[in-house]
Amino acid sequence: MLKLTRAYLLSAVLSTVLLASHVEAKTFDIDIVHSSMAFFIDHLGFSRVIGVAKEFGGSFEFDAARPEASSLAVTVKVASISTNNAQRDSDIQGADWFNATEFPEITFVGKEFKRANENTGSIVGDLTIAGVTQPATLDVLFNKEGENPWDKSHVVGFSAQTTVKRSDFGMKSALGMIGDEVRLYIEIEGRGR
Repeated sequence: MLKLTRAYLLSAVLSTVLLASHVEAKTFDIDIVHSSMAFFIDHLGFSRVIGVAKEFGGSFEFDAARPEASSLAVTVKVASISTNNAQRDSDIQGADWFNATEFPEITFVGKEFKRANENTGSIVGDLTIAGVTQPATLDVLFNKEGENPWDKSHVVGFSAQTTVKRSDFGMKSALGMIGDEVRLYIEIEGRGR
C-alpha cells in the first residue's frame, strides 16, 4: 500500500512538472488606449523637442515564468507622428526625414528576450525606419500582470526605453543643429486574447 501511495505521488508530481513545462505563453494585443510612445530630440542645444506616435499597434507573447520565450511585433504609422507643430510635422514626413510616402510604417520585431532580474530585462530586435533596418535594444521594466477590475480582462504592462541615432536610418538633415540621438520612451498595456 505504501509503495502504491509513493508511486501515485511520484506520478502526480511528474505530471504536474510535465504540464507546467508545456504551458505556452499568452498572446496579448497592444491596448492603444492605455499605451503610448514618445521621443525626445535635441534642438540647437536649447531644448528637447517632444514627439508622440498616435497610431501604433501590434501583439506579443509573454509568460512571466519564461520571458526568454516571448515574441513581439509592433507597427507605427509614420503619418501619426506629431511634435505639436504643423510645419515641423510636415517637414519630418518628407524625404529628408521619415519619407512617409515611400515608407509609411516603422516596425520593430523582437528577436532576443533577456531577463536581468525579477522585474527588468531587455529586448534585442530589428528596428526598421525609412526602409533601413538596424538592431535596437529596449531596456524593459515589467510593471504588472493581472486582471483589469473594470472589464475582467487579463492585462500585462511594461515600460521600455532606448536611444537610437537617426543618422543610422539615413536621416541626416540638419545634423549639428538638431540632435542625432533620439531617446524613445514606451508604455505598453497588453490585453490578453
